[in-house]
Amino acid sequence: MNALLAVATNDVLLLSLLILGPLMALYGVAQLVGDLKKTSKKKIASRLKGKSSTGQRQPTGYEDLRKQGPKVEGVFGHMLANLRMTERLQKTLEQANMKISAPQLLVNLTLVASVGMALMLVLGLPILAGLGFALATYILPVFYFNRRRKKRLNKLMLQLPDVFELLSQALRAGHSLASGMQLVANELPDPAGTEFGRVFHEQNLGLKIDDALKNFADRMNVLDVRFFVTAVLIQRQTGGDLAEVLDKISGVIRDRIKLFGTVQALTAEGRLSGAVLLALPVVVFMAMLKINYEYAEMLWADPTGQMMAMFAIVQMIMGWMMIKKIINIKV
Repeated sequence: MNALLAVATNDVLLLSLLILGPLMALYGVAQLVGDLKKTSKKKIASRLKGKSSTGQRQPTGYEDLRKQGPKVEGVFGHMLANLRMTERLQKTLEQANMKISAPQLLVNLTLVASVGMALMLVLGLPILAGLGFALATYILPVFYFNRRRKKRLNKLMLQLPDVFELLSQALRAGHSLASGMQLVANELPDPAGTEFGRVFHEQNLGLKIDDALKNFADRMNVLDVRFFVTAVLIQRQTGGDLAEVLDKISGVIRDRIKLFGTVQALTAEGRLSGAVLLALPVVVFMAMLKINYEYAEMLWADPTGQMMAMFAIVQMIMGWMMIKKIINIKV
């Protein structure tokens, strides 16, 4: 028996080394390349002036500068970078204002998941536990980034009326639209200050302000931001009083925020009911474990209990999704 256990342990260790060896080597190469790239920071000033390392002038725009951001090297990194899922994750990271590239994040998560799963297998834990750990390694960070992205976009929506009023006052005082956006970047906190500062720096580096505003709308993907960008683009083509247009957009957004607050108040009962119905079975199960452990044990020890538990979990998830769909009223 001990001999069989030793053979099984050696096989698991060998398999772990075969999996982790190439991944760790790839990660080391990526880190080495990243360290070597740090020497290129001294050339940023010459790039901003439009000069190459040989002294020859070359066209420089924001798109070229953005490509200097952190990227992952290697075959595995390039494979991840070409996935559509990676592109969506990169957009989520940008909206959450996270200073990390999506391919590098996926490489790091893959390394952590592989090491954790191998350790759990070496310790003799079930393979399902290892798979659950690996799955949680990917799901939990993405859930955190999505939550942070949602909070940041909601905060931006609440800041937009003040932003448009500040831009309107700057235009009436004789400032240009670019100067008004610089004023917003200096006076308001993140996310409005950060995003409008990014638009200002893009057009300051040579990108057309129309393209910078379109990038802003695509990056944030907020309906109110698209209203603003569309109004500015139309005004630049046809003329008119942009300050008055911004005042009207600000008023519309304030009315939408008030209406959204009213809807949230009216749907509070439904949201609370959903939370109670979702938490009640869990609380009852925990109480049953304390009161009558043998009775609750049937839910995972007996095949019929396992089927009933899985059915109950599926029904709870479906009920939560239905309640969320009912109370999710578009404003």
